[in-house]
Amino acid sequence: MSTTSTVSAASVADGGKGSAASGARRAARRRVARVWAGRVGLAVLVIGGWQAFTTWGIVDPFFFGQPSGIWHRLIDLFQHGTQFGSFYANIWTTIQEALAGFVVGSLAGIVFGVALGQSRYLSDVLGPYIKMVNAIPRIVLGSIFIVAFGIGVTPKILLAAVLVFFIVFFNAFQGVREVDRNVLANVRVLGASRMQITRHVIVPSALTWIIASLHSAFGFAIVGALVGEVLGAQSGLGLVIKTAQNNFDPNGVFATMLVIAVIVLGAEWLIGKLEHRLLAWRPPAPSEANSL
Repeated sequence: MSTTSTVSAASVADGGKGSAASGARRAARRRVARVWAGRVGLAVLVIGGWQAFTTWGIVDPFFFGQPSGIWHRLIDLFQHGTQFGSFYANIWTTIQEALAGFVVGSLAGIVFGVALGQSRYLSDVLGPYIKMVNAIPRIVLGSIFIVAFGIGVTPKILLAAVLVFFIVFFNAFQGVREVDRNVLANVRVLGASRMQITRHVIVPSALTWIIASLHSAFGFAIVGALVGEVLGAQSGLGLVIKTAQNNFDPNGVFATMLVIAVIVLGAEWLIGKLEHRLLAWRPPAPSEANSL
């Protein structure tokens, strides 16, 4: 009798757990559906309102464009290209410049952030100079790079790298400073070398800060490449935008901006996948578990 009761109780418990898990999955699916419904509804509201206001004459489409005109202009760009070559080639030029700047700026920011975060002396010596360079307007740096290196891809890569560097550097620096001092003391007592401490304790602990900075860093890499192209270039999306602006073509400007938005969202998705891969060992914080 007691054995039968125990089995029945275990079955009830398992059934309760299964019901709870099934209810949690249904709640998660409903939440995802509500989120996507809200996103689509907001897009329809904004685009539909924009189209309606320009059609009714409330907003002048000569200055602000029109969603239908933007769509037709986008198709025309992909089919017939620009005066600087095919639209695909201009997109690829900007992506190359942004990717190169992103990689260079991220690596430099991580290296300097980790080094200065561990060394109080280096931080005190280089800190004022880093703040001075960070205070220089980026458009001025872009002009300097173009004067020094011409209108090729080099100044765009450098400008993108500078924008990415400071975002990653400050996050990596702060991440190193936030490492648990008790953990550092324990590994030193166990005889770990400085390189082992950096590799196995400091960098993994600061990785959350570093990855968080990468989400916005690629957007700034795109901005750096575009600003450099607007200042002077032979191809690229920044040059397409500048030409459309000079020709009073708002539909061309918004069509190119739409392409840029798709590129940034794609990069954000890839960085999110990288984050899940590198931080799979870390349990999610409550804020992350409740995030989108």
